Amino acid sequence: MGSFALIASGAALAAVESVVPVLVRDRFASRLFAKDSTLWGVDAEREASVRLGWIDLFEGSRALVSEIAGLRSDLNAEGVDRIVLCGMGGSSLAPEVITKEAGVELVVLDATDPEQVGSALVDLQRTALVVSSKSGSTIETDSQRRLFEQAFSDAGIDAASRIVVVTDPGSPLEEAARKAGYRKVFNANPQVGGRYSALTAFGLVPSGLAGADIETLLDDAEESAEFLGDDDVDNVGLQLGAVLGGTAPLRDKIVFADAGSGLPGFTDWVEQLIAESTGKLGTGLLPVVASTGAPELAAVAEDVMPVILAPFNEAPFNEAPGGESGGESGGEFGGESGGELMTGTGVTVSGTLGSQMFVWEYAVAVAGRLLGINPFDQPDVEAAKKAARGFLEAQPEPTAAAFVDGAVEIRGEAGLLGSSGTLGEALRALLAALPADGYLSVQAYLDRFRQVALEEVRSPLAALTGRPVTFGWGPRFLHSTGQYHKGGSPIGVYLQVTGASGTDLAVPDRPFTFGQLISAQAAGDAQVLADQGRPVLRLHLTDRAAGVAQLRAAISALAVSGQGHHENG
Repeated sequence: MGSFALIASGAALAAVESVVPVLVRDRFASRLFAKDSTLWGVDAEREASVRLGWIDLFEGSRALVSEIAGLRSDLNAEGVDRIVLCGMGGSSLAPEVITKEAGVELVVLDATDPEQVGSALVDLQRTALVVSSKSGSTIETDSQRRLFEQAFSDAGIDAASRIVVVTDPGSPLEEAARKAGYRKVFNANPQVGGRYSALTAFGLVPSGLAGADIETLLDDAEESAEFLGDDDVDNVGLQLGAVLGGTAPLRDKIVFADAGSGLPGFTDWVEQLIAESTGKLGTGLLPVVASTGAPELAAVAEDVMPVILAPFNEAPFNEAPGGESGGESGGEFGGESGGELMTGTGVTVSGTLGSQMFVWEYAVAVAGRLLGINPFDQPDVEAAKKAARGFLEAQPEPTAAAFVDGAVEIRGEAGLLGSSGTLGEALRALLAALPADGYLSVQAYLDRFRQVALEEVRSPLAALTGRPVTFGWGPRFLHSTGQYHKGGSPIGVYLQVTGASGTDLAVPDRPFTFGQLISAQAAGDAQVLADQGRPVLRLHLTDRAAGVAQLRAAISALAVSGQGHHENG
């Protein structure tokens, strides 16, 4: 396949060699391209029958290209050249990676933190808003739309002329948008789920309006699709799916590192695709977005599968067995494209953005069959939404902190905190609850741009525990890894970080503010996890800058003392 290549080694290669021939014998590839909804079992058949539109979306998606280009030209002629996207999950992550790869500006608003939301309310005279919601009832997106609509009007701008909607036909958002006379409504393909929607209107409209080359994106994806319907052992989609879901024993922590792929943000997109598609029925694959120097890759545990994203058309891919279609190799991988990253088990993949997106969607569908789950539903996402709605409606007083240390209020079950009296002791107590085969999830309900330094705790925590550590910004992770946290393997411990804000924003025509919304989302998610018996340590920063610095210092101190490394880690 000219625009995608794969090299596997160790347990990854063993999975390819043992599983792919079975998939070929079962005619998985040709049956998938025939939209055979029985591929994932009886329980999944009903959902799968209305979720396979991504297999042959190209004609419908190409029809959008000229329409998007025309709208962009019209907006530019009116002096409107700044695009803000309100969307969550696949509706925001795909356009973010498409525009980053293209080097064009798109303001992605997938947040409810009042400081982050407020920072997007600038340059309104040159701004158009894209509101993307498959269901048309996403609370974050609806709240953001209301805020911008009022802000446009307050600035003397005709709000309807600046708002573009992407939604499924017949959704509440479509009805409201048409009634309000919004600039344009794009109907997405209703037979494509949100996380599979990168190459539909959800990925294409905001990206194209921002100036990305969406036609080439579709060309590359369609080129890949030409090979993926083949029942053949050289089918790289079958190979990648086997690596994800076919190792024995299952390596269910998929650790990603980008070694110069040229696709910034791709790992965040693939994270939600994998986690939400597979994390259910007590099993699934936990994607871990790391870096090439990550502790998880320095010493690869038996339940970890390293995935290296390498530059396309560089060694070793242009000499890979299997010619243009890539292939598999049992030797070292990394080489010039991966910087001698590692030897042993793992897979290195390379490709253009369109091909990567389509092959990964395909591979996750393969993995779903191998894991015995339905890759197209998300049964546990609703639990956190329901709990958040309960907190929003009741507006209870915050639970009293167990204790306060500096700029950090600490909350957690008494059985978890024990005799802890400092931040460091509370962190040590959480890490002590980490199972030998478990993972730590850090969840930050803050401004992901202003508090970006908090991401730097991930790697030290992984080194400290000897276990995979994920990092997610709330509430956006609720639409991706949040499904795995509740529905996947019950082996996680959770570190939730929230922060006080000196600013808040009312949600027009709603009885709550953005500050109240993000607080309810954090509290609701923590409650659902705790109700399932998952250890949750909640840290509230009374001063964001001081609190982030204090948390980083406390983790560094634990690392120096070695008090956190799991003895079986």
